[in-house]
Amino acid sequence: MKRNALRAIVLGSFALVIVVAASQAQDVKTPYPNMAPLDQYLMERDAEIVLARSAAPESISGYAEVMVLGRHGYETAAKGKNGFVCMVERSWMAGTDDPNFWNPKLRGPICLNPASVRSYLPRTIKKTELILATKSKAQMFADIKAALDKKELPSPEPGAMCYMLSKQGYLSDSDGHWRPHLMFFTPLTDPAAWGAGLPGSPVIAFPGTEGMTIFLVPVGKWSDGTAASVGDH
Repeated sequence: MKRNALRAIVLGSFALVIVVAASQAQDVKTPYPNMAPLDQYLMERDAEIVLARSAAPESISGYAEVMVLGRHGYETAAKGKNGFVCMVERSWMAGTDDPNFWNPKLRGPICLNPASVRSYLPRTIKKTELILATKSKAQMFADIKAALDKKELPSPEPGAMCYMLSKQGYLSDSDGHWRPHLMFFTPLTDPAAWGAGLPGSPVIAFPGTEGMTIFLVPVGKWSDGTAASVGDH
């Protein structure tokens, strides 16, 4: 009797270890499986304005409109004069399979030129509104696709680009602030047309999604003019 009871305890403990190990393995694979409480994505307003402006040199960001994230979406915090818009993107601007999609620590300072304000910014605003309206990730992407199919969201205009030169950004748990870089938004384009990914080429291409291709070009200086060190990702 005692022997059977001991065997049951051992087997039960072993099963518990398996369950805990499986749970831990799942956590490692998907560290952010769901959206965190909204407050974790929000920032103090003045701090967000400063962080947004750090995306580009002061000669650009100092005259740009600044948008900050509120409880129902992005709102204008400072008017601009040059047609640029600076803001701090959150994690849900990542791709659907990105493990950082719900990471509340992500902060992506970005300063959009006028062409991207007209043709890329509407996606950011729409995605954010959908997410904050408690849409699931899958539903948000479905709604964005439907809006693109109906031409309710524009395709990237010629010359649409942005600056991402902030030392204070946090783009993923693995990359931190990564490197200072420019991004260019185009309709679906063969990366080879830009020489992207070829040996020695500085141009990096994101696979075409949502009807566009994004090209990244790392640069040598942060927005404050200091050189990016070799140690930067």
